[in-house]
Amino acid sequence: MDPCPFILLIVESLSLKLLPSPTKPPPLSGIHPSTTPCFCKIRIPSFPSHTALLPLFSTSNPPSSTTSAPAFHLDSAKPLTLSISVYTGPMSRSCGIRSAKLLGSVVLPVELPAALSSPNTFYNGWLKLNHETNDKPSHLLHVLVRSEPDPRFVFHFSGELEYSPVIFQIQENIKQPVFSCKFSADRNYKSQSLSSDFKNNNSSNWRRSLRGDREQSGQLTERKGWMIVIHNLSCSLVAAASMITPFVPSPGSNAGAWVIPRPIGGSTVTSCSWKPWGRLEAWRERGSIDGLGYKVELFSDNGPVNAVPIAEGKMSVKKGGKFCIDSGILGSKWLPGEGFVMGSTVSGEGFVMGSTVSGEGKVIKPVVQVGTRHVTCMPDAAVFLALAAAIDLSMDACQLFSHKL
Repeated sequence: MDPCPFILLIVESLSLKLLPSPTKPPPLSGIHPSTTPCFCKIRIPSFPSHTALLPLFSTSNPPSSTTSAPAFHLDSAKPLTLSISVYTGPMSRSCGIRSAKLLGSVVLPVELPAALSSPNTFYNGWLKLNHETNDKPSHLLHVLVRSEPDPRFVFHFSGELEYSPVIFQIQENIKQPVFSCKFSADRNYKSQSLSSDFKNNNSSNWRRSLRGDREQSGQLTERKGWMIVIHNLSCSLVAAASMITPFVPSPGSNAGAWVIPRPIGGSTVTSCSWKPWGRLEAWRERGSIDGLGYKVELFSDNGPVNAVPIAEGKMSVKKGGKFCIDSGILGSKWLPGEGFVMGSTVSGEGFVMGSTVSGEGKVIKPVVQVGTRHVTCMPDAAVFLALAAAIDLSMDACQLFSHKL
């Protein structure tokens, strides 16, 4: 499999030197630590802006690479403009009005290299902040702007998941079939092998108590027994996603849950053994935005014991969104101890995967990106595709009972 070229644009070593130095920091109301009364907004056209705390420079607090903003993920080498606006005061809004004061900004043109296979540094040093008037002293901003190659495998489901589509790998303008998947929503369908393997891993940890869930008029049975299995081109099973608790999209209900297992031996659902890889929980959230809440946990060799959360969040039910696992955002949760196994590789940092998710009533064929550092073989990629399929199917499973599936 050949990956697609992507670039990680990193803004770090942020520090601010105020001229003249203030006699005391402004009141912060607990928003910032006293040594960090400022923050900055980092923008690139057509990308969501990032916000980062901005420490003040001193001899005891020099610029550090640990002070950084979330990176920008770029899929082309087109020139771009990076702007950094520096503010002092609280980041939050009061009565809808931002109380922070703009100190100045810098605008940096970035000429990305045509070759995306090596790291590059564009800026590293102090820059003067531009002001609306020239009678103010020029504060100095320290910034390091650099890029790293971030190649990814890109996959595209050829149709809606309920219709068991083929999965293509995309490389530039070339589409190559690499997997097939089969969806089952038969509530009477059971895999004795799958069930027995779950029991061997302490079923009390695998299954939520379903007592109190209502099954009146057979409504709950619509959200039982869902399973999607992924095969390679040799028709061997490589990954799966299966409901372990049914979805109950009603106020106050428990989350529905999927398990993402990997097969061990055998080529069919009933002939192989299963090793649990991770678990996805999803639920319908009510509020100002009707959303799908989700949480993904990664299992160790001991199964669900000491499971590590690797992604959690919410996306709009109406518009859909993008599901993403990025260890840079997860921080210390991602790498406990000496490392945590993802697939068959040890992963410590960087982009892991991203997947488009269709909104309610919309037909969007999922596109999935997987970082190459997390893939050493085809089954490694397949397990991420199974997780992406479970996320997309959860949007349907969490629909209200009044909506006919």
